[in-house]
Amino acid sequence: MTDPQAPFTAVVLAADRGSPDPVAQAAGVSCKAMAPVSGHPMVVRVIRALQCAKTIGTIMLCGPPRAVLEDEPGLQRFLDAEGIQWLPNRETPSTSAAAALQTLSPDMPVILTTADHALLTPTMVDHFGEQARRAAADVLVALADYKAIMQAYPGMRRTATRFQDGPFCSCNLFAMLNSRGRRAADFWRQVERDRKTPWKMINKIGWLMVIKYLWGRLTLTEGLDRASRQLGFRAGAVMMPFPEAAVDVDTAADWHFVQDIARKSLA
Repeated sequence: MTDPQAPFTAVVLAADRGSPDPVAQAAGVSCKAMAPVSGHPMVVRVIRALQCAKTIGTIMLCGPPRAVLEDEPGLQRFLDAEGIQWLPNRETPSTSAAAALQTLSPDMPVILTTADHALLTPTMVDHFGEQARRAAADVLVALADYKAIMQAYPGMRRTATRFQDGPFCSCNLFAMLNSRGRRAADFWRQVERDRKTPWKMINKIGWLMVIKYLWGRLTLTEGLDRASRQLGFRAGAVMMPFPEAAVDVDTAADWHFVQDIARKSLA
């Protein structure tokens, strides 16, 4: 049984989705994770935030590829000095996450995030981790209110999932509390594998839920409850009171926007 106060192992996904990556090109670096924000590569900022969080124990970095580490000796020295375990990435984010999870004890609580979460802070990590521990769930996703994000950052472009009780944005923070929670990684792989045949995913989660969502009649809680029954694990959400928690770097425009936010926070 998992100790409810056990520290989380943090897994950071740090490989590019494709080549060439537009953020890496804009920043003139070997991979997106190395794009600087306030003078430090994004991946280093993420690791530092996790290191300073009370809820985090071990940190694992999945990616970037070995060739990138050879081109970035400063990153390799940083990982060695800080005792950060590195694993080679796989073909996709979901298979990279699954490979990392397979190296850990099945009941070890895990927080998964990404190297482009450049504005991540220890406060965000601890809020998510502490709320996840209290939740009656196996898997937790961090969400932020879309309207609050747009109010804080009117120029930011974010993708929102629109439920009856409001639009929400993912914050690239996921917690798996136990062995049942690891099934979420398997579901993620199925989503990636079947992305060109969406009817397979609809069959998996149920047509009624999809129809209610399309009609704007599905609440977040109902969606999580229905998904839990269909997928075999209890899914929950942690609402993040930090608009910055939903800001990651997918495009060169995002990178410039994040740099502006970081500069203002230091001013």
